[in-house]
Amino acid sequence: MRAATYEIPAAPGDKEGGECGVFYFGPGQGGTVEDNVNRWVDQFEQPGGKPSRQSAQIHTQTINGLRVTTVDASGIYTGAGGPMAQQVIRKPGYRLLGAIVEAPQGPVFFKFTGPAKTVAANQGAFQAMLKSLSRS
Repeated sequence: MRAATYEIPAAPGDKEGGECGVFYFGPGQGGTVEDNVNRWVDQFEQPGGKPSRQSAQIHTQTINGLRVTTVDASGIYTGAGGPMAQQVIRKPGYRLLGAIVEAPQGPVFFKFTGPAKTVAANQGAFQAMLKSLSRS
């Protein structure tokens, strides 16, 4: 279930802004970390059909006692329509910053997508948000 949505203003030169969705499904819900990472990465296409997994950056770290897996992927975004969309919307030059926080009450998912310049301009704020997480 989507717990919150944040609209991110477009960076200079971008025609549209980005979106950061926060999702929480409950204890034991929402799928595994690996399943979600793979789904997010697979929402991108690369030139020449190269697998997005080869260019995506995936890291796991501990932040304030919480295990956090982060994803940084870019290319042609095909996940913009959502699972109920009638057609796939392809958005070239897009980027995704994602984080899956393994919280005591169940995983919390942060998915920030938008034009690459907009995401890059807000990457520091996204990382600061993750560093502010706590177990309480």
